[in-house]
Amino acid sequence: MGLPREQALTIWVQQQLNDPKLTIHPLAGDASFRRYARIHSNHKTYMLMDAPPEKEDSQPFVAIDQWLDTHGVRVPHIIAKDLSQGFILLEDFGDTLLSQVLNDDTVDQYYCQAMDQLVQLQQLPVNDPAQQLPAYDMDKLMQEMSLFDQWFVEKYLNIKLTADEQQLLKQTYQVLADTALAQPQVVVHRDYHSRNLMVLEDQTKANKQMLGVIDFQDAVVGAYTYDLISILRDAYVQWPASRVNEWMQYFWQHLPAAQTINKTLADFAREFDFMAAQRHLKVLGIFIRLNLRDGKTGYMKDLPLVFHYLLQEIKGYPELQAFDAFVQQRILPAFLQKQPESRALIEGAGVGQPV
Repeated sequence: MGLPREQALTIWVQQQLNDPKLTIHPLAGDASFRRYARIHSNHKTYMLMDAPPEKEDSQPFVAIDQWLDTHGVRVPHIIAKDLSQGFILLEDFGDTLLSQVLNDDTVDQYYCQAMDQLVQLQQLPVNDPAQQLPAYDMDKLMQEMSLFDQWFVEKYLNIKLTADEQQLLKQTYQVLADTALAQPQVVVHRDYHSRNLMVLEDQTKANKQMLGVIDFQDAVVGAYTYDLISILRDAYVQWPASRVNEWMQYFWQHLPAAQTINKTLADFAREFDFMAAQRHLKVLGIFIRLNLRDGKTGYMKDLPLVFHYLLQEIKGYPELQAFDAFVQQRILPAFLQKQPESRALIEGAGVGQPV
């Protein structure tokens, strides 16, 4: 029988850093079986990931981290690893999430930096033999959108869909998925928002504060608008539509010429809205599933903003006219009955600040 896990972990870290006097400070955990701790050793700090191999396969995280690091994406450097025990020693990015420093005065600088890094991320080779990322394909896109009717519509709003309504949703999902797959396919982080970007102290590039990228282990190859939506229409923070449009135009102007040829900004805005509708249909379903199935109630406060986004994204497009009417007539009244206090936000009158 091996050593108790805490003892084995301590010995391993001491050996890696050659410091028997280091200290280990556990940090609050996330939703998985992974645990994190900050290591203090010789006036430096490190981050330790403890992922029991029988519960968590850390190989994908390690492979993607090393691949991104090799290509210049600012992810935590891996200092040492023992996957047989599930121990990974990482560079410490500190404690400052981008969400904690956003305000009216800082958001332009930080969002432009985040978009610059996103453009860089999208230049990575999608067919690199060294790291074969899965495709964000039709099956995955459709499966995600089905969470909307399964969880948000039927389980949360208690709406029984008719056969015609089920067919309408299927047709709408198909339109949104087709649009996503027709876009340039690039490396997609999948959760590129203000809680997964970290402000790195004393690290700058071209006189801009560097942002560290975390939670990238679910990266795929997908539409070039997806990660942009994650940050500009963040489920946890809302900015005026006029500013979002300015940032979207900034990103458009910094894309490689090959991706914008024979396209207008209006074409890009349509791609952006359709991909955003796909993402927010999925998120509405996921937030309800986290609440009803997993007992995680914290996401419910973010539901109205995500629904508000969806209402804006499907408005005014002929291909989505029938779906828009369905949402206005069947979904919106039921939602407002559940959450009457969200009416101002849902109808676009309320603009929140970062949370």
